[in-house]
Amino acid sequence: MSETRVISLRSTRLSVDETVEAVSHPGAGAVVTFLGAVRDHSEGKAVVRLDYEAYPAMAEAEMRRIVAAIEEEIPGVRLAVLHRTGSLQVGDLAVVCAASAPHRGEAFLACRRLIDRIKARVPIWKCEHGPEGAYWVGWQDARCGDEHDEGHHGHEEHGHPHHHEENEKG
Repeated sequence: MSETRVISLRSTRLSVDETVEAVSHPGAGAVVTFLGAVRDHSEGKAVVRLDYEAYPAMAEAEMRRIVAAIEEEIPGVRLAVLHRTGSLQVGDLAVVCAASAPHRGEAFLACRRLIDRIKARVPIWKCEHGPEGAYWVGWQDARCGDEHDEGHHGHEEHGHPHHHEENEKG
């Protein structure tokens, strides 16, 4: 296990160097990183920014459980992860994952497992903003700022953190 644990949500710019340093050690022959950046489109629609919201205590606890499980599954692996919250522009880093291991195979496998499990299990919600307005990803007919029936929209993974009362200009 790494002496310096880097597993957190941040509302500020993410550091690739910080995650790499957290997993680096003399026995690590391989360090693999995954950088998730905000792109300018999603499912054929233009995206100008993303807003990430989370339940911080629960999200960080789940990320710690994921890291511990993968480090147990793949001996010799060390992991670090930073995830953004708040408003991000196209090109900003939304998530930074790093994995080290004695050999590249284990490092690649651990990094892939880390990002896949974070996306599947951690309570972080994404609202995409584009020319057609804003909408929560993974929700059916859940446009940001619209009035809805207390969030019963069948989110694929976690559910909505709260009813969003933002006025959007189109």
